[in-house]
Amino acid sequence: MSQLGNLINEPEAGMEYSKLGRSGLRVSRLSLGAMTFGAGSGIWGQIAGLDRAQAASLVAMAVDQGVNLIDTADAYSQGKSEDIVGQVIADLGLDETRMLVATKVRLRTGPGQNDVGLGRSHIMRSVETSLKRLGRDHIDLFQLHDRDALVPMQETLRALDDLVTQGKVRHIGVCNFSAGDLERVQGITAQTHGAAVTSNQVYYSLAARDIECEIAPVARANDVALIVWSPLSGGYLTGKYTPGADGAEKGRRANLNFPPIDPARADPIVLELRQVAAELGATPAQVALAWTLGRSEVTSITIGARSPDQIANNLAAAQLLLSIEQRERLDCVSEPEKAYPYWMQQFHDRDRVLP
Repeated sequence: MSQLGNLINEPEAGMEYSKLGRSGLRVSRLSLGAMTFGAGSGIWGQIAGLDRAQAASLVAMAVDQGVNLIDTADAYSQGKSEDIVGQVIADLGLDETRMLVATKVRLRTGPGQNDVGLGRSHIMRSVETSLKRLGRDHIDLFQLHDRDALVPMQETLRALDDLVTQGKVRHIGVCNFSAGDLERVQGITAQTHGAAVTSNQVYYSLAARDIECEIAPVARANDVALIVWSPLSGGYLTGKYTPGADGAEKGRRANLNFPPIDPARADPIVLELRQVAAELGATPAQVALAWTLGRSEVTSITIGARSPDQIANNLAAAQLLLSIEQRERLDCVSEPEKAYPYWMQQFHDRDRVLP
């Protein structure tokens, strides 16, 4: 263990843990997203930017509070995120008993014709590359970043089952799968007796509650864990982008509206968050995270940060309790849309960048 290992203290007793779907794996209710680790061109110049030392500081703070899962992807910052995750867990002396690692495959990782997708060739090559970057002999949770309409799902699931059999992957998960996708995957693995999908990573927040209609019930029926990405809707629910904020920051949303937000719908939610936060002596972000943690659909929430203050603020949400009356107010102002959700209307490109 390097000197950076001295940053780690014993984890706080306040963190709660949940079983990851039908697996025996227990994960912290808050997990750490590594999308801000590394740097690069294009979208990564706006989202990422943290170097090895900065990332180590955030990881150490998360581990101190009992976080035991870090989430990255082979496409984040063109692989630099995985590199830094591997370096930091080595620097801090974190074995798999202290920090589980989740990563993903599907998005483009190079210029070649087969450097993208969920075909067997790309999956097998991606796993080997990710293992080298992470510096481990296995991946705890290997996730399909999205669907791939060009590849039969049977081929994809067979490749994942082989990786589990080889010991290179412990558990498999998916991201952004619809209720129908989940049902189909469960049917295939049941028929082939292959490794089952244990989790679905989905976008869910007070500003985007559409998963409650179909995805959450199907996940519950099949014992599939739901891991939440962007629980603050790209920072919008912190209130810093809405009228009434000091300076009403534009930040990365000036050039990157991700995930897409409809201000007409989201701004009343932010107003209620501010009111509840004032009652509790908390921040709107903490209230939004506490609301999401209180939902029975949710197994773990992936939180990201760019600074120690941000990660400390987000981690503190695990200790915040909302009253029944406060939850009802937030439920009312954020009632899910019955029509096709606004954020999904804005995204149809299957090669888009997703957490």
